[in-house]
Amino acid sequence: MPHLIRADSEPPLQGQFGALCYKIDRGKLKFLLITSRRTGRWVIPKGWPIAGLTPGASAAREAWEEAGVRGLAREQCVGLYLYAKILRRGPDLPCAVQVYPVKVEALKADFPEKKQRRRRWFSPRKAAARVAEAELARILREFDPRALQPGDLNLTA
Repeated sequence: MPHLIRADSEPPLQGQFGALCYKIDRGKLKFLLITSRRTGRWVIPKGWPIAGLTPGASAAREAWEEAGVRGLAREQCVGLYLYAKILRRGPDLPCAVQVYPVKVEALKADFPEKKQRRRRWFSPRKAAARVAEAELARILREFDPRALQPGDLNLTA
């Protein structure tokens, strides 16, 4: 396996948790994507670990704040992808995002980042085509909610 060689002056890889927000609509899988605040690219809700919350619960909190999602989060990581967080000052920050599924039960009209983002449902194929990160596109194409382990902890988001 290749390793990344990083210069001492480069920022270290940072960990984040992402929410793969999904629903089954008339028997078809759909994913909710949101736009990033700065670039307007299509992304999934994601953010830094939150003290006192599990990874799945942290992802669910991001889904609420960034997309108005209320639903059930799982503690089963379904994949990982890398991206560079663009900072206002300094070099881009390399991030590794662990992705946790969140089954959307409701979308609220009013949520903390409502005025900063757009949100939209996509089929797996269209969602994969909209995101920039190849690893995230693969997760979107390959995710099957029937493959989730039944013993995983469900959290109300």
